[in-house]
Amino acid sequence: MSEVWSAEEHVDEERARQLVRAQFELAADEVTLVSEGWDYAVFRVDGEWAFRFPRREAVVPGTEREIAVLPELAARLSVGVPAPVFVGRSGNEFPWPFYGARYLDGVEATGNPVDPVALGAALRALHAPETLSAVTEELPADPLGRVDMDIRLPRLEELGIEAPALVAAARELPPARHTAVCHGDLHMRQLLVDSDALTGIVDWVDVCRSDPAVDLSIAWSTLDAARRPAFFAAYGQVDEETRVRARVVAAYLCAMLADWAEKEQVPLVRDAAAAGLRRATDED
Repeated sequence: MSEVWSAEEHVDEERARQLVRAQFELAADEVTLVSEGWDYAVFRVDGEWAFRFPRREAVVPGTEREIAVLPELAARLSVGVPAPVFVGRSGNEFPWPFYGARYLDGVEATGNPVDPVALGAALRALHAPETLSAVTEELPADPLGRVDMDIRLPRLEELGIEAPALVAAARELPPARHTAVCHGDLHMRQLLVDSDALTGIVDWVDVCRSDPAVDLSIAWSTLDAARRPAFFAAYGQVDEETRVRARVVAAYLCAMLADWAEKEQVPLVRDAAAAGLRRATDED
C-alpha cells in the first residue's frame, strides 16, 4: 500500500472492539470491517451498528461536523442517513472522536441501478432552505472549491479530459452561490441500494454549504440518460448554468474515481466511473 493510503491511525477489528467496549455498554462480540478508505475505517458491530473511525487527523473537523449535523439531516431526508447514536471521545486509547450509527442495509450502488425518484426527493429535502435554517452548526462554504470553475477546469485539463463544448460553457458561468446544505462528495460509492431501492446516503465528511450543483453531479456520474428525467421531476427543474456546473463536477469526480480504481485494481468502480465520465462530457 502506498504512503498516500497508509493510515495515521490504524484500527482493526480487535482495536475497534476494545474502543467500543471501553466507552459504551455494547457487547461488541461481532466486529467486522465493512469498508476502509483514505479517511475512515467502518466496522459493523453486533450486526446492528456501524462505527466510523477516522484514519487521519485531516478529516477530524469533518467528523465533528457529521456528529453535529447528521441527526438533523436524518430527520429530514426520506432515505437512511448514519445519524450518530454513540459518540466516542478522544483519549489515550484513540486521539480523535468517532461515532456509531444504526447500520444501514444495502450495498454500494456502483454497478447497480438506483431509484431516481427516491434520490431526487432526498436531495430536494437536503437542499431545501428550511434544512439550511435548521442546521445550527456553522458549515464551511465549498472548502475544496469543487464548484469553483477557476479551480475545477484546470484540473480537468491536467487529467487530459477533452470536452470543449462543456469547458467553453463552464468558462462563462457566474460565481457559484453557496445556498444549500450539500453532501459535498456525492457519487455512486456513497449510495446504498437494495435491488434498485435507495436505502441510504453515507460518508458525509465533506458536508458543507455549497451550490446544489455539487450534489446534482450524481445525475450524470451515476444515473443514465433514461433515469435522469425522473430524477429531476422529483428534485425540481434546475437552470442550464447549474446543469453545466454539475456536469463539470461529475466529470472531475468520475475521472478521479476511474484513476483510483485503475491503480487499486477495482474494475467495477473503474468501468462505472468511466461510463459516468462519458455521460458528463457528452457533447450531444
